[in-house]
Amino acid sequence: MPKLALIKPIKLKKILLSLGFKERDAEGSHVLFKHKDGRTTVIPIKSKEISRGLLRKVLNDCKISVQEYDKLRKK
Repeated sequence: MPKLALIKPIKLKKILLSLGFKERDAEGSHVLFKHKDGRTTVIPIKSKEISRGLLRKVLNDCKISVQEYDKLRKK
C-alpha cells in the first residue's frame, strides 16, 4: 500500500468542501464535516500536517480512495 502524502488541515478542508461536505460544528480546534448522504468526519484545524493514520481514517470515513485523494490533492 503506498504511503499517503501529508497534507495541511486547511487544504484537506478545501478538498472536503469541494466534494460536497459542509462544515457543521466546531469544538475547540476540531471541525465536524457532514455530507448530505450521511458521511461524517472530524479534522483538527492546526498548523501542523495531519498524520498519516488520521488522514487514512478521514478518507475511510468519507469513502474516498487513496487514488482519488491524490488527484484532489494535486489540483
